[in-house]
Amino acid sequence: MKNSLEAIIIDELMTDIHNGSYDINEKLPSENQLADYFHASRMTIRKVYTRLQEMGYVYPKQGKGWYLKNRQKHIELVLSGKESFSKKMKNKGYSLISENTCCEKILYDRKIYQELNIKREDEVYKIGRLRMIDNRPIALHHSYVAKSRFPDIAATGNRIVSMFDYYKSQGYTAFKSDKSVLSIVFPTLKERELLCCPELIPLLVIETNCIDAEKNRILEYSKIYYVGDSFKYIVEG
Repeated sequence: MKNSLEAIIIDELMTDIHNGSYDINEKLPSENQLADYFHASRMTIRKVYTRLQEMGYVYPKQGKGWYLKNRQKHIELVLSGKESFSKKMKNKGYSLISENTCCEKILYDRKIYQELNIKREDEVYKIGRLRMIDNRPIALHHSYVAKSRFPDIAATGNRIVSMFDYYKSQGYTAFKSDKSVLSIVFPTLKERELLCCPELIPLLVIETNCIDAEKNRILEYSKIYYVGDSFKYIVEG
């Protein structure tokens, strides 16, 4: 679609939206109006609006046209591993709900095992949690932990909604992180189902770890998937 008429129209509409040319729930120009203005077919304009809908910008009303969607206000998120995501959100006054989505033993994965600094014969479990604010899914956390460090993880992992609370129950009190790797991906079908997001809403993925600050032992390696348009990210110096 690069440099196509469809891409040009999308760029112009997004520029108008970001410049505040339309109010929330205001009707946008009709397909006929845009077709005449850009000398395009109605099919092209319909594809434009469908793409904007997939990106979370607009929504249709049957027989009435397209309207500007109320995109949620961005939540400020400090990217650090010193405190839990739950605590960060609660400190900002948000009503956060966490649900455990899985506790499963994974197959050998060289990268994960290297990150955890464990041997191949060790067992690793993935603990998943879905984070929701005001009943809106905003993040998916996958934590990988070694059974050699947490012998009860297979039995208790499906009840964990906060890894920090779990670590504290295991006697750990101080935490740090020595790395954060950021990347952007588009959600898989499973991630779209869990996060209730369109396929063209990007996810910010943070790969990080949690370390026992007292004995410098690696407790977990994690991958966190944040819905890209829900947050304003702050990187600590």
